[in-house]
Parts: sequence; structure tokens; C-alpha cells
Amino acid sequence: MAAERICIIGGGGRLWAIQFLKDLAYNRETGGTVVLYDIDKEAAQRNVAVGERIMAVNNAGSRFTITAEDDLGAALDGCDLVIISIEPGSTQCRRGDLMLPEEYGILQSVGDTTGPGGIMRARRAIPLFVKFGAAIAAHCPDAWVINYTNPMTLCTAALHEGFASIKALGCCHEVFHTQNFLAKRVARWFGVQTPDRRTITIDLTGINHFTFVTAATWEGHDLMARLKAELSDPHLFDDQSGVAAVRLQKEQWFDCDQLIALSFLRDFGTLGAAGDRHLAEFVPWFLQSDEDLHTYGVIRTPYRWRERQAEEKRARVFEDKDLVAERSDEEGVDIMQALAGGPALTTNINRPNEGQVSYLPKGRIVESNGLITQDSIRPIMAGDPPLAIQNLVRHASDVQQMTLEAVLADDDERLFGAFLSDPLMTIARNRARELFDRMLAECRLQY
Repeated sequence: MAAERICIIGGGGRLWAIQFLKDLAYNRETGGTVVLYDIDKEAAQRNVAVGERIMAVNNAGSRFTITAEDDLGAALDGCDLVIISIEPGSTQCRRGDLMLPEEYGILQSVGDTTGPGGIMRARRAIPLFVKFGAAIAAHCPDAWVINYTNPMTLCTAALHEGFASIKALGCCHEVFHTQNFLAKRVARWFGVQTPDRRTITIDLTGINHFTFVTAATWEGHDLMARLKAELSDPHLFDDQSGVAAVRLQKEQWFDCDQLIALSFLRDFGTLGAAGDRHLAEFVPWFLQSDEDLHTYGVIRTPYRWRERQAEEKRARVFEDKDLVAERSDEEGVDIMQALAGGPALTTNINRPNEGQVSYLPKGRIVESNGLITQDSIRPIMAGDPPLAIQNLVRHASDVQQMTLEAVLADDDERLFGAFLSDPLMTIARNRARELFDRMLAECRLQY
């Protein structure tokens, strides 16, 4: 077992940082030092104590040392792996991301990747990630970097702007949910126990949160053909408003039934590979009203809940039972192991396009499968989706590129061009300008 030095930027977080530490404790082939860095220095120090308890509860204390650094450079010095999972700005910033567009009739189910909220979040995040890239270049240029922060595409692109030869990838678990969805279908179709999602092989193409499955198999069986056959069921797309009402009452914001993903299969011939909440935001027709969205069983995540959740996370006290490590569905530690020379891993990755997504320009951050081996990530060529999907993805990628270039140039007039070009921007130009100016004022980076 080789000792790793791992830095977690956003190490004071109460979700991703804690889960990653639990995954480290679960995996007996890993060991080393974990350095927590956060602009909230007290939060990082609190998580040192939580991390030490995680290791103790899971009998991993002899394998890991948990520490915190107040200085980013000191935290990064000599690291083999850097994990980035931050909130770019305070939760209050998201009020403007989500609630101001709603005043203008623009609804967003998530608001962290695309749409007006995603663009403003990118405006806050991109400069931070350029600085992270530059710091990594100065302190640990050979380290591998895994980004979990949204907007995934633009944050990962900004790392490359800060350090052109950075060894970075974006890691997103949305595709895992699609594999789990297909695994449940396998159980029904073949009369077997639900298989592990990792046994579902998919061909993946697109950009983060707007990805598509062009082929899927399980033990040699063509799953897409069976899924397409289900489209003939006259009740497949029955109104799910009753389901949505229950989810609203129970605050099940993240639940979905892949009906929006399936609607892409019905209308365009390719299954959506991200969750319905994300897919809905890249096109203009699902979010015309809450009532329309609810027919798919999908509900929007309200700002008031995000605000409450942020408070609950800050106040949370972990009991030992909360810290017991079990095999999770996250792959950060598996990726780390593969890069260190452990078992090879094929999974979805966000990386610069080397041609693996043929219909998007080279250099853009795209999401497809990749083969991860010792100190190497090799993108796997993705099958092309139908032309209609290519056009939709290309437009979304172009808006992201416009956003990246505008923020890098610190040019809000150029950013307004990206804002106007977004598929959710269906209001009059003058009202769009008014919204944009209000969002600039309210959504700026603040803590």
C-alpha cells in the first residue's frame, strides 16, 4: 500500500468531505495523510476531529493522519491527489440564482449548471478555479485532481486555464443513477436479483448533466432495444402529478423516475443519462410551469430548503453510527486507487475533448467514458447520438464556452450574450437585461 498525500479543498464541508473520508476508511488498500483546506478555517478544524473519529470507528487510524492547513499552498505541497468540492460563495448567493429568475417566470429545477442561475454560479466559480489551477501548478504539478463542484464543465475548464497541463477530471454521480435505473429494469426483464450498477455497460456522450446513453448492455443483452420496446406502453407517460404532490409534501426533492430521460428516448431516439432534474434545464419545454414539470413526477428544489439545509449541516453533530463506513456509490477512492496502480477502472469522466465526442470542438470539457490506469486516463470514443441530440448538446456547450470566455475576460457585456443565448431565456430582451443586471448585483461572490 503506497502512502498518499491528499488535499481536500472544501475540507470543511459536511457532505462530500465526510463521505470521501468514510470511503478512504472503507478501502483497506489506501493510506497516508489527508489535508483539509477551507476558507472557513474553523470548519476544517472541526472536520479534522470528525475525520479522526471516522478512522477510529472503522479501525483505520493506523493508516491515515488527518490534518488541516490554513494556507492553500501549504495544504497542496507534495500532494498526490487533490479533491475539490466547494460551494462558490455563501448559500445566500443561491437566493439570487434561483429566486430572481422565478420573478420573471423562469423556473429552474436545480440552477447550478445551466440557465441564468448556472451562469451566475459560474461567474463566481471560474476565477476561484483558475486560482486553484495556478496553485496546483506551483505546489503539486504532478498531482491528479478530481473536481466535484458544479458547474462541473466550467469549473473543470477553469482548472485548465489556471494550469494548462493539469491532470484534472470532473467526477459526477448522475450517470450512476441511470445505471441503477437500468439495473432495476434488468431485474424485471430477466427475472433476476437487481444487479450491481457496475455490471451495466453504457456508451455515454455529451456534457455534464446533459449526457446521453447511445448503447447499454448487461451480460451481452441489448438493454436499449428492450427500453425502446417499453415506449409502446400507453401508460408509460401517464400524468405523475400525484407522485409529485407526495414528493413535495415529503421534501423528496431529488427523487425522479427517469420519465424525462425516457422522453428524450421517445422524441429523439436516445436515453438521457443524467437525472430528470438536470436534463429538464437544458431545453425550454419541461419548465414552462410547475404543473407541467409535475406531470413527470419531478419537483424543483426550493431555495428555502437549501438555506435550511446549510444551517443544519453547519450545526450537525455526528454520532459514531453516522461514521461507519460502507461501500458507497461514489468512485473517488476507486479512481485514486486506479491512478496509483490498482485495478483499472472504466467510468464516466469529464475531460477535455480529444475527439471522444466527435460533434463538439476539441478542447471543450465533455463527459464520456474513460479508462483509468496507473497515472493515466484515456478517454473512450463515444458513439454519436442522433443529430437532434447533437444539436441540443452543441448549443449548450457553446453557451458554456461563451460563459467561460466572458468570465475569463471579466466582461459582463459578453456574459449577457451567453445569458441571452441560454435555452431557458424565453422572456423579452429588455426584461432579460433587467434580470441580468439584478442578478449581477445579488449573485456576486460573497461569504
